[in-house]
This record gives sequence, structure tokens and C-alpha cells, in this order.
Amino acid sequence: MLRFLTAGESHGKGLVTIIDNFPAGVKIDGDFIDGKLALRQSGYGRGARQKIETDKIEFLSGVRGGYTTGSPISFFLKNKDYENWKERMDNYKPFSEETKIHVPRPGHADFAGSLKYALDDIRNVLERSSARETASRVAVGAMCQALLKNFGIEFASAVIGIGGMGEINAPNRRRQLKTSENTKKAGDHVFKSNNLDLFDEIISANIHNSELRLPFPGLEKKIRLLIDEAKKQGDTVGGVFEVQVKNVPVGLGSYIQWDEKLDGHIAMSCMSIQAIKSVEIGAGVISSSIKGSDYQDSIFYNKAAGRYFRKTNNAGGIEGGMSNGEVIAVRCAMKPLPTLMKPYLNTVNLKTKKDEKAFPERSDICAVPAASIVGEAAVAYSIALFFLKKFGGDSLTEIKRNYDGYIRQISGAA
Repeated sequence: MLRFLTAGESHGKGLVTIIDNFPAGVKIDGDFIDGKLALRQSGYGRGARQKIETDKIEFLSGVRGGYTTGSPISFFLKNKDYENWKERMDNYKPFSEETKIHVPRPGHADFAGSLKYALDDIRNVLERSSARETASRVAVGAMCQALLKNFGIEFASAVIGIGGMGEINAPNRRRQLKTSENTKKAGDHVFKSNNLDLFDEIISANIHNSELRLPFPGLEKKIRLLIDEAKKQGDTVGGVFEVQVKNVPVGLGSYIQWDEKLDGHIAMSCMSIQAIKSVEIGAGVISSSIKGSDYQDSIFYNKAAGRYFRKTNNAGGIEGGMSNGEVIAVRCAMKPLPTLMKPYLNTVNLKTKKDEKAFPERSDICAVPAASIVGEAAVAYSIALFFLKKFGGDSLTEIKRNYDGYIRQISGAA
């Protein structure tokens, strides 16, 4: 089964990743991976750290001559900032009491992590729990996209809103349901925000040209001003991003067991990203507010094309824990980052038990654009995992045979 492990600290020497059971014969483009890593480091509202690091993947094993070999893949992402942290990250030298951190920052892993592992220095928690770790996951996701590209599966992501500006909130979404002309004409409810096609050439270009990765240029200036104001106040803002995947074959995942459901794994992958607090598939939360007759995606068959299709996609491409052939649409909400430049949050010194104010640590004002790239990688891993469960083999050639046979089978059944 496809799996990966990451190791490393935010200010350590670097990040190490191992990918196991990745098939042989997949062409790997280092520039594509580095491009994804660069996108993770970009975006309006990022902090000074991103000006220091320029991530480049360095394969240690499993890739030779531009193709995967079937062996475990390992790679290294160097932390350039380590040079400034050598003394504080030394592997052997004991640290003085003055350099240790005992004051946990609310919203971080500091408090629970220190108590769980009986650590006397919060630095040990914040180094590993840092979102720096997501650089490894972005590289893994890019590898998974390289595999799935061979089967026409494509990925796209975009920021839908930041700081409450831009995304469609629940009241507005309910009003859209009631007034949808498409509902009246076709008898099928159309969830407006899921009509956003991230693969559309114009929208794709808008996202590419936006520092905020927004599909609608009209929001760019307003949200920039919002981020600027938060920076002046020493505060942070969160937001919402969406990931879409097209050309996923019917039947990835299963209804047989709870832990074999595709949407369950996607939700876990996305929720594991630092600062993500909710995950929606398709219409998501708003599904609870509408009638079943409006929500369900009716099934049609196109004889000329020889395929089934839907006029709506409220299910977000997943039914009964399995892909249904439509675009998989995943939306994630990111909380405001908890490290604030004004240390006014109340906390308690874990050593003295006295009240204190949280300390400021270098951070971002807004990292939602970067999170959209991490989310895309997380979804890519989930899709690749279930794709290999369905069509798995030791080489790309074997997987293609399995895939082609399955496609012929479901086409014949039509």
C-alpha cells in the first residue's frame, strides 16, 4: 500500500521524506515538483521565512534517469535558515534554562504537546508541529500527480475567500438554492459555488496571475487591503480554499468498510494540514439545509459519448464512499494563524504556573494561498492511494493494463 513518512524540524537541517510502494516507471519532472514547492512558499501575506527558503527537491533514492525504480523513494528538502539556528538546534549540547520556552501559545500544539511528551522546552514541540512540514507533503503530492497524469487525472486549486470576504456564506447559499433558475427548468438543484470550474482557461489564468490564487480578479485589491489592515494590527486572517480533481474513474474507494471510503480519507488528509478546521465535499454543510429532492444528483446517459453523467454535482464526485466519475470537489476552511505579532493572548507559564502573555514568533499574516497548494497535494495523495488500491501493480505498465481492463469492463456494462 502506498504510504509516506516525514521527518525534520522547522529550523533543523532539513526535511526528510520516504515514500514506499510507489510504482516503477513513472516519469518524474523535478521542475514540476519545485514549481509546486515554490507556490507553497508564495502568496500575499506570507512572512519573512519565505524570503529565506527556496525549496528544491533532492532525491536520495528511488529515482534514476528521470523515472521511479520501484524502490523506496527518499528525498531531502534543505532548511537554509538552519545556519541561523545552529546553536539552538544542536543535537548534543545541553541548553541553558534561559533559552528554554515554557509559555505555550494558544492555538498551537505547544500546550498539549509539552504535557503529552513530558518536555521541558516548548521549542521541541513547535519545531515539529510547524507548517514547515507541509513542504514534504507538497512534494509527495506532486509525485502522486505525476503518477495520475498518466491516466488523464488532473488537479486544480484556488482560494475562495479570505477573512470572511469572497466565500459564499451559508445564508447566501440558501438564498441561491431557492432562486435557482436551473432548478425550475431541469428539476435538478444546482449548487452555485460548485459550478466554479477551476479547469476553465480564464479562471485558471486568473488563479495563476493572482498572488492570492483567487479565481475572480475583482476581489484581489479588497482582500489585499484586508490583509494589510490585519498586519497593522498585529493580527492574522484565515480563509477558504477549494480543490478539484477531474477524470477520476468511477469506483475508487468502497462502501464495504468504513475505513475504505474515499471521502473519509480525503477528509483526514485535509484535516491533518496545520490550521485546517473543516472539510466539505461537494455542497458540504449546506446539504443539511435543503430537501433531498433538491440535493441528489440525477443520473443520465449520453449514448453518443457512451458515458453516464450528471447535470449537478452536489455530491462533489463521491457517493457511498466511492468516486462517481464527476469532478471531485473539496473545500477546506483555514483558521486565522495563532501566532500573533501583538502578544496579547492570555496563557500560563507551564513551569511557574503564573499567568503570562503569549510570545510572538515569526509567522504569516495570511497563508491561505499556500494552504491551497498543500490541500491539493493532500487530495492528490488520497486519490493516488485509492487508485493504486484499485489498479495496483509494481510498475506503471502493469497498472495501465489493470486500468484499461477495468475501463473496458464498465464501458461494456453500459
